[in-house]
Amino acid sequence: MNVMTDQSADRKAWMSLLAKAPAADLAQLWASVDTPDHHLLRPPEIGGVMVRGRAGAVGATFNLGEMTVTRCSVKLTCGAVGHAYVQGRDKDHAVTAALVDALMRTDRADAVRAAILTPLAASISAAKAKRAAKAAATKVDFFTMVRGED
Repeated sequence: MNVMTDQSADRKAWMSLLAKAPAADLAQLWASVDTPDHHLLRPPEIGGVMVRGRAGAVGATFNLGEMTVTRCSVKLTCGAVGHAYVQGRDKDHAVTAALVDALMRTDRADAVRAAILTPLAASISAAKAKRAAKAAATKVDFFTMVRGED
């Protein structure tokens, strides 16, 4: 795999994490980072996107419905540009996610990863495991007993 593919896969992972992250969790983690000087290339805008699905994850695609998203683009004074699309109508969430994206393209990337992305991923993973455990607790195992009769 070449370096460009590695970088784009890495960026795809952190952009997905920022888009799905609860806004309150991201805001709490962002408080520990010094906000860099920046200006808005695209101020936060609320809009909608069409969500598509597949029957059984293999069938033909179909339009499932619409989802509200907020997008934003920022430019740091050092020249790094960051973009964000987040679920919902939270403009602050979109700005913070765009700033994190921009910082991940600078020499502060390792510090941002340690302060924001790693704890955020751990938090989301723990919440997912808790949901899975709660669902597993309601699972009913059906079985058939052999009665010894013909």
